[in-house]
Amino acid sequence: MKRKLLTMLLAAAGLMPAGIPALAADKTPEQLIGEARAAIRQVSVDEVKHMIDTRENIVILDVRDQNELADGRISGAINISRGMLEFMAGSMLPDKNAKIVVYCSLDMRGPMATRTLNQLGYHHAVNMTGALKAWQAAGYPLVK
Repeated sequence: MKRKLLTMLLAAAGLMPAGIPALAADKTPEQLIGEARAAIRQVSVDEVKHMIDTRENIVILDVRDQNELADGRISGAINISRGMLEFMAGSMLPDKNAKIVVYCSLDMRGPMATRTLNQLGYHHAVNMTGALKAWQAAGYPLVK
Protein backbone atom coordinates (compact mmCIF):
# COMPACT_ATOMS: atom_id res chain seq x y z
CA MET A 1 0.00 0.00 0.00
CA LYS A 2 2.79 2.42 0.90
CA ARG A 3 4.62 1.69 -2.37
CA LYS A 4 1.45 2.32 -4.38
CA LEU A 5 0.87 5.63 -2.58
CA LEU A 6 4.50 6.64 -3.14
CA THR A 7 4.18 5.72 -6.83
CA MET A 8 1.07 7.87 -7.19
CA LEU A 9 2.75 10.80 -5.42
CA LEU A 10 5.86 10.52 -7.59
CA ALA A 11 3.76 10.41 -10.74
CA ALA A 12 1.82 13.47 -9.61
CA ALA A 13 5.06 15.31 -8.82
CA GLY A 14 6.46 14.52 -12.24
CA LEU A 15 9.22 12.26 -10.96
CA MET A 16 7.83 9.21 -12.71
CA PRO A 17 7.01 8.99 -16.40
CA ALA A 18 3.24 9.38 -16.54
CA GLY A 19 2.76 6.80 -19.26
CA ILE A 20 4.27 3.86 -17.39
CA PRO A 21 3.24 3.90 -13.73
CA ALA A 22 2.46 0.17 -13.79
CA LEU A 23 6.03 -0.65 -14.84
CA ALA A 24 7.56 1.83 -12.44
CA ALA A 25 5.50 0.63 -9.47
CA ASP A 26 8.04 -2.13 -8.87
CA LYS A 27 10.94 0.31 -8.70
CA THR A 28 12.10 2.70 -6.05
CA PRO A 29 12.56 6.39 -6.80
CA GLU A 30 16.30 5.84 -6.51
CA GLN A 31 16.16 3.13 -9.18
CA LEU A 32 14.18 5.38 -11.53
CA ILE A 33 16.61 8.24 -11.04
CA GLY A 34 19.57 5.89 -11.52
CA GLU A 35 18.10 4.62 -14.77
CA ALA A 36 17.57 8.18 -15.95
CA ARG A 37 21.17 9.10 -15.11
CA ALA A 38 22.44 6.08 -17.03
CA ALA A 39 20.41 7.05 -20.10
CA ILE A 40 21.45 10.70 -20.38
CA ARG A 41 24.54 12.82 -20.87
CA GLN A 42 25.70 14.83 -17.89
CA VAL A 43 28.00 17.81 -17.53
CA SER A 44 29.74 19.21 -14.47
CA VAL A 45 29.03 22.57 -12.89
CA ASP A 46 32.49 23.69 -14.03
CA GLU A 47 31.62 22.81 -17.63
CA VAL A 48 28.36 24.76 -17.36
CA LYS A 49 30.14 27.77 -15.86
CA HIS A 50 32.64 27.63 -18.74
CA MET A 51 29.78 27.50 -21.27
CA ILE A 52 28.24 30.57 -19.68
CA ASP A 53 31.54 32.46 -19.42
CA THR A 54 32.40 31.76 -23.07
CA ARG A 55 28.86 32.71 -24.11
CA GLU A 56 28.21 29.32 -25.66
CA ASN A 57 24.78 29.15 -27.27
CA ILE A 58 22.89 27.19 -24.60
CA VAL A 59 19.52 27.21 -22.93
CA ILE A 60 19.69 26.83 -19.17
CA LEU A 61 16.57 25.12 -17.87
CA ASP A 62 15.62 25.22 -14.20
CA VAL A 63 13.08 22.46 -13.49
CA ARG A 64 12.36 23.41 -9.88
CA ASP A 65 8.90 24.38 -8.71
CA GLN A 66 7.86 28.02 -8.63
CA ASN A 67 8.13 28.25 -4.83
CA GLU A 68 11.82 27.26 -4.98
CA LEU A 69 12.86 30.08 -7.29
CA ALA A 70 13.09 32.64 -4.47
CA ASP A 71 16.27 30.82 -3.35
CA GLY A 72 17.95 32.07 -6.52
CA ARG A 73 18.72 30.68 -9.95
CA ILE A 74 21.52 30.56 -12.46
CA SER A 75 21.58 33.80 -14.44
CA GLY A 76 19.63 33.50 -17.68
CA ALA A 77 17.85 30.29 -16.72
CA ILE A 78 14.29 29.76 -17.80
CA ASN A 79 11.92 27.84 -15.56
CA ILE A 80 9.61 24.98 -16.44
CA SER A 81 8.78 22.91 -13.39
CA ARG A 82 9.39 19.18 -13.80
CA GLY A 83 5.69 18.50 -13.38
CA MET A 84 4.81 20.71 -16.35
CA LEU A 85 7.70 19.84 -18.65
CA GLU A 86 5.84 17.57 -21.07
CA PHE A 87 3.09 20.18 -21.45
CA MET A 88 5.25 23.29 -21.83
CA ALA A 89 8.43 22.14 -23.56
CA GLY A 90 7.02 22.56 -27.06
CA SER A 91 6.07 26.19 -26.57
CA MET A 92 8.93 27.30 -24.31
CA LEU A 93 11.68 25.27 -26.02
CA PRO A 94 10.77 25.47 -29.71
CA ASP A 95 14.23 24.47 -31.02
CA LYS A 96 14.69 20.75 -30.51
CA ASN A 97 18.29 21.08 -31.72
CA ALA A 98 19.24 23.56 -29.00
CA LYS A 99 21.78 22.58 -26.38
CA ILE A 100 19.81 22.56 -23.14
CA VAL A 101 21.45 22.35 -19.72
CA VAL A 102 18.96 21.11 -17.13
CA TYR A 103 19.26 21.55 -13.38
CA CYS A 104 17.16 21.17 -10.24
CA SER A 105 17.96 21.51 -6.53
CA LEU A 106 19.41 18.14 -5.55
CA ASP A 107 20.07 16.26 -8.81
CA MET A 108 16.94 14.10 -8.74
CA ARG A 109 14.44 15.92 -10.95
CA GLY A 110 17.18 17.09 -13.33
CA PRO A 111 18.09 13.61 -14.61
CA MET A 112 14.41 12.69 -14.92
CA ALA A 113 13.66 15.92 -16.79
CA THR A 114 16.67 15.47 -19.08
CA ARG A 115 15.56 11.96 -19.95
CA THR A 116 12.06 13.23 -20.67
CA LEU A 117 13.43 15.96 -22.92
CA ASN A 118 15.55 13.39 -24.77
CA GLN A 119 12.43 11.23 -25.22
CA LEU A 120 10.57 14.27 -26.57
CA GLY A 121 13.26 14.76 -29.24
CA TYR A 122 15.57 17.25 -27.50
CA HIS A 123 18.65 15.14 -28.14
CA HIS A 124 21.10 17.82 -27.00
CA ALA A 125 19.61 18.18 -23.51
CA VAL A 126 22.10 17.40 -20.75
CA ASN A 127 21.86 17.33 -16.97
CA MET A 128 24.10 19.44 -14.73
CA THR A 129 25.55 16.91 -12.29
CA GLY A 130 25.11 17.86 -8.66
CA ALA A 131 22.41 20.40 -9.50
CA LEU A 132 22.10 23.79 -7.86
CA LYS A 133 23.59 22.42 -4.64
CA ALA A 134 26.88 21.69 -6.45
CA TRP A 135 26.73 25.03 -8.28
CA GLN A 136 26.53 26.85 -4.95
CA ALA A 137 29.20 24.64 -3.35
CA ALA A 138 31.55 25.64 -6.18
CA GLY A 139 30.98 29.28 -5.25
CA TYR A 140 29.22 30.18 -8.48
CA PRO A 141 26.72 33.04 -8.36
CA LEU A 142 22.94 32.97 -8.29
CA VAL A 143 20.53 35.74 -9.16
CA LYS A 144 17.28 36.42 -7.35
